[in-house]
Amino acid sequence: FNFGGGEYRFNGNNTMVGVWHARLEDVYKQSYVQLTHSQPVGDWVLGANLGYVNGKEEGAAKAGDLDNKVYQGALSAKRGNNTFTVTYQKLSGDTKFMRIDGASGGTLVNDGFTNAFDAPEERSWQVRHDYNFAGLGIPGLTLMNRYVSGSNIHTGGRTDAEEWSRESELAYTIQEGTLKNLNVRWRNSNLRRDVGADLHENRLIINYPLSIL
Repeated sequence: FNFGGGEYRFNGNNTMVGVWHARLEDVYKQSYVQLTHSQPVGDWVLGANLGYVNGKEEGAAKAGDLDNKVYQGALSAKRGNNTFTVTYQKLSGDTKFMRIDGASGGTLVNDGFTNAFDAPEERSWQVRHDYNFAGLGIPGLTLMNRYVSGSNIHTGGRTDAEEWSRESELAYTIQEGTLKNLNVRWRNSNLRRDVGADLHENRLIINYPLSIL
């Protein structure tokens, strides 16, 4: 697997253009172009994240013919300790978004804890709210809630399958003392879909950085 790319930031670091290319030998090749921008407007900070992905089979095409494109965008508005985000993600082509099995998400704007809304021809949108409790005198405590809805899924002989997820994350990072920087996250996920298994999941994640040098 080979991966490379670059980012260019300008406009006082408020704007970024990125280009990446990945190649899994004899399986697939994939290119990604991204544009992000952040703009203060009074008490608000407005943000935009636009992206385009194009993937095809590569070389001997050991996984068969592959064809996938992704068009996506996310708009955010931050004021004080609140951040509001809306996203839209559209896939086209005969196959789902290409990634190495087991690889973590993050490229797609609707990547979630348990689902990526990346099925063939799927259309999905998201509404999200993040809150930082530092404004209430509790630095290190954050809360995220989001709802994602997907439709027009082409799978299992259907062309109109749907799915949705509701996810929350409550996280706290200890600010001082012996356990400073210890991070604890509780994640709750609910996934419902027409095709495939439903899911209800709770995860507790503890992360403690250690300096060994």
